[in-house]
Formats: sequence, structure tokens, C-alpha cells
Amino acid sequence: MSTVTAPQATATATWSIDPVHSTAQFKVKHMMISNVKGEFTAITGKLELNDADITKSRVEASIDAATINTREPQRDAHLKSADFLDVEKFATLTFKSTRVSKVTVDELAVEGDLSIHGVTRNVVFAVEGPSAPIKDPWGNTRLGISATTRINRKDFGLVWNSTLETGGILVGDEVTITVDVEFVKG
Repeated sequence: MSTVTAPQATATATWSIDPVHSTAQFKVKHMMISNVKGEFTAITGKLELNDADITKSRVEASIDAATINTREPQRDAHLKSADFLDVEKFATLTFKSTRVSKVTVDELAVEGDLSIHGVTRNVVFAVEGPSAPIKDPWGNTRLGISATTRINRKDFGLVWNSTLETGGILVGDEVTITVDVEFVKG
């Protein structure tokens, strides 16, 4: 007598980034003395979350480069120009995961391809989460993550700078990127 096993239900669910409740922020040294912070106000993407084995999960995100905001219109215009992001040629910044590793119970290392200014490099985000899913007042299921990485902007072709009279530089090379994302299931 043969035994027939029922197909197992997939443990993977699709979650979409809620752009209203998600941010992509950065900080970089200004004149070697303080940090300038900014954000991109348009982020979209999806998460394929595997509840049975989180290391089999995948995430993709896209950011509209023209939505950069540092609260200083002249600086924002310069950052959008060919000196930096060149948003006319490179309209989006993207991330696509290639590997997810569990670091602790509440922390992941998400490795993937980050594309900025037409250059793609492998980076690793330290991820807190995902949080436990919850139902919102409208019946949607949500969860969140917070992810951080550091890059050298020159690795992405963002090389413009200016030397200061004191011998320092106007813009630091190291950029910290922090992404706080709320996902909606379905």
C-alpha cells in the first residue's frame, strides 16, 4: 500500500512596501565637522517572506532619486545634478537581495546588489526585525524592519568634492544609509 502525502502549503508570503510609512535616509560628513542628513521620500518594493525559513526570503526596493530632500533646496538641486546622483540619467536607486542570514533572534544580515548612479555594488544591511505581524484598524496585516549599511560614495561614482582652506574636504566619503520600512501583506 502506498502512502500519498498532501502537498505542503508554501510558507512564503508577498508583502509590499507602504511608501507612506517608510523612509530611506542617509547621513554624510559636512566639512569634516558635522553630519548632514537627508531622505528620499518615494520608496517602493516588495518582500517575499518565508516564515518557515527566513534565509529563503527576498527583498527588492526602488527609490525615486529625484525625491532627495536635505531641507536645503540649493543643496538638493546640487545633489540631483550630474555632480552627484545625475537624476536625469539615473532616475532610481535600487536594492535586490541575494542572501539573507540570521545573526540573532531579532537581527538579520541582508546582502544584495545596491545600484546608485548607474553603478551596482554588493552591500550588506544589518536588519532589525522583521517585527511580529499585526492587523491594522482596516484589516491589513503589517510588519516592519529597520536596516542600516555604510557605503563609500566614490564606489558608486559619486566623486565630486571641494577642498577647504584648512586642507579638509567639503563632503565626506562614507555614507550611512538607514531604511525603515513598513510592509503590508498581499
